Amino acid sequence: QVQLVESGGGLVQPGGSLRLSCAASGSRFTYYVMGWYRQAPGKQRELVATINSEDSTNYADSVKDRFAISRDNAKATVTLQMNSLKPEDTAVYYCNARHLIFTDLDYWGKGTLVTVSS
Repeated sequence: QVQLVESGGGLVQPGGSLRLSCAASGSRFTYYVMGWYRQAPGKQRELVATINSEDSTNYADSVKDRFAISRDNAKATVTLQMNSLKPEDTAVYYCNARHLIFTDLDYWGKGTLVTVSS
């Protein structure tokens, strides 16, 4: 079992930056691919970025060159640095942990709201 707690959401103006953090506990952190997903009102949840224990990353095309995902295996945290934010980035952002091998071991945080508006 993995517990995930997100923090760092809020209101930001277009062009601004926010940093989301996710603290994980309960299982060996390096066994999990960590990711950020988001769900905008009326839309399906979508991938934002993932990172494995070797720091190999994957990004949605819509956030490439603006967002950066990183992890600290010693602290069991994953961070999403979001720059050049756009109104269409407004969503609830969820932290995810998926086991490297047993992919049905898939855990979610409760989410943190990011609102990009002037």
